[in-house]
Amino acid sequence: MTLSAIDFPVASEARPGISLAEPRDYFALLKPRVMSLVVLTAATGLLAAPAGMNPVLGFVSLLAIALGAGGSGALNMWYDRDIDRVMTRTAKRPVPAGRVAPENALAFGLALSIFSVMLLGLAANWFAAAFLAFTIAFYAVFYTMWLKRSTAQNIVIGGAAGSFPPMVAWAAVTGGVSWEGFVLFLIIFLWTPPHFWALALFKMKDYGAAGIPMLPNVAGERSTRRHIFAYSLVLAPIGVLPYVLGFASPIYGVVSALLGLNFLRLAYGVLGMADADTAMVPAKKLFAFSIVYLFALFAWLLAEGVLSHGWGLHVA
Repeated sequence: MTLSAIDFPVASEARPGISLAEPRDYFALLKPRVMSLVVLTAATGLLAAPAGMNPVLGFVSLLAIALGAGGSGALNMWYDRDIDRVMTRTAKRPVPAGRVAPENALAFGLALSIFSVMLLGLAANWFAAAFLAFTIAFYAVFYTMWLKRSTAQNIVIGGAAGSFPPMVAWAAVTGGVSWEGFVLFLIIFLWTPPHFWALALFKMKDYGAAGIPMLPNVAGERSTRRHIFAYSLVLAPIGVLPYVLGFASPIYGVVSALLGLNFLRLAYGVLGMADADTAMVPAKKLFAFSIVYLFALFAWLLAEGVLSHGWGLHVA
């Protein structure tokens, strides 16, 4: 079946030829919260890389990665408009709310994605550009169009797409990949399931109404709580690896260990939730802290890169 043959509800979509969009609606298509995380993690990869890079080209490379994330976000919103419409968390997005026509969101996403890949290739190297193209396709096609709607492990496998930016940035500087870049990938990859499953626990009705097979809806709350704790057990020591491998300071080692222990404490609280708990306060606390956890780790690594390497970008 081709994409053009897929039948989506169109009751509340913007009519062809009529645009209700404002600039902020197209900005919302970029998923700015996700993009901000991509910029942070990619900047960390850029600064952590051992080689130097012209500061202008470094900025352009970071911009290209951010635009790639925005383009894939717009493609995700274009395709997911049917399920976004029935979920309270996403119903006000520009496409399901009818402010941006689906075809405009599709064109916007494709244009940004193609431009970002070409820009990164010209500013850095074509290996990094190909890596970025793979990341966009992984998220917009493999995850959005298939995994998300077909398996309860959607966020585990699909989470790789959001974990690639530091590796792409590393490749932009060095022309290749390394264990250090892979460790940055691994931190985000292992963080993603407990982060989103905590959200899914208290948004089960939304996902159920949309027909998305999130783990709580498929395997039940008890199994989800166990999965969250298991991933947290692995994540906590992995978060310390940048220090163990020597590309982060002992202070980072202490900070990451303390943050990891608190993550585990909150995950244990989720594990101990009663089956009849409808307030789900422990899950909400873990979800909120998980954002702080990832931001703190990468912000600290970024700050160390700035202090150690003079912004990590050296004029050629």
